[in-house]
Amino acid sequence: MDSKSIGELIKTARKEQGFTQTEAAGYLNVGIRFLSELENGKPTVQLGKTLQVLEGLGYETLLVPKSKRTIINYVEKNLINE
Repeated sequence: MDSKSIGELIKTARKEQGFTQTEAAGYLNVGIRFLSELENGKPTVQLGKTLQVLEGLGYETLLVPKSKRTIINYVEKNLINE
């Protein structure tokens, strides 16, 4: 997953939850500029804040080694876009 995809995911989640960028930034305790840059896929945003936003919007971050491709295939097939 690249920064553009993460940004799109965050923007979609924010909108589905009915937040404007300003409301979400306040709720998530990040700046409006940061949230905007994150949603637009800026590749140099701070990782800690990105994880904070994902968690605040209801996501859990899971890192899976590429050597465990079977697990990744299962997630992609069964859990993405639910």
